[in-house]
Amino acid sequence: MRSATIERNTKETKISVTVDLDGDGRSDISTGVGFFDHMLDQIARHAPLDLAVRAEGDLHIDGHHTIEDVGIAIGQAVDRALADRKGISRYGDAHVPLDEALTRVVVDVSGRPFLVYEVAFPAQRIGGFDTELMREFFQAFAVHARVGLHIECLRGVNSHHIAESAFKGFARALGKAVAIDPRRTQGEAPSTKGTLTA
Repeated sequence: MRSATIERNTKETKISVTVDLDGDGRSDISTGVGFFDHMLDQIARHAPLDLAVRAEGDLHIDGHHTIEDVGIAIGQAVDRALADRKGISRYGDAHVPLDEALTRVVVDVSGRPFLVYEVAFPAQRIGGFDTELMREFFQAFAVHARVGLHIECLRGVNSHHIAESAFKGFARALGKAVAIDPRRTQGEAPSTKGTLTA
């Protein structure tokens, strides 16, 4: 089973995350930020993977700690679920439209964390979600899942559409990257180094 549970408790947040990379798209999400819950549900549905998130944070201040820490916890859960990363496809990419918005996402499950993020929003907020925190989520995920992640919005004028196309693109690319490659020997890492964990 390629699954993991992470508990993260600080003075700012209390978070529990469970990820099953071989799930069928089930989600159980509650962070206190409605639009963010909707975006996390997109990850589960479109990867697909099973994702459960319970987060309590200092939302009376703002959403920063909650959204960043959820990114940390999901990243750690994905990293743990991948274990030695042998047999995976490693790379995944997606172009995902939502009406006028179009986002390109590329993932490399390389063991080397990096984020390239080129997404601009016309609006500062979508419901109770601060759009600048989207970068913080993906940065936290990339670092703690130890993946290379490129997200580029190619076009879009509606902030909701831009965000949703980015999360759906991320889900599709991540799902491809972590999938078991049937052409690859199960005990083989997709790297000339022979490992993706060092």
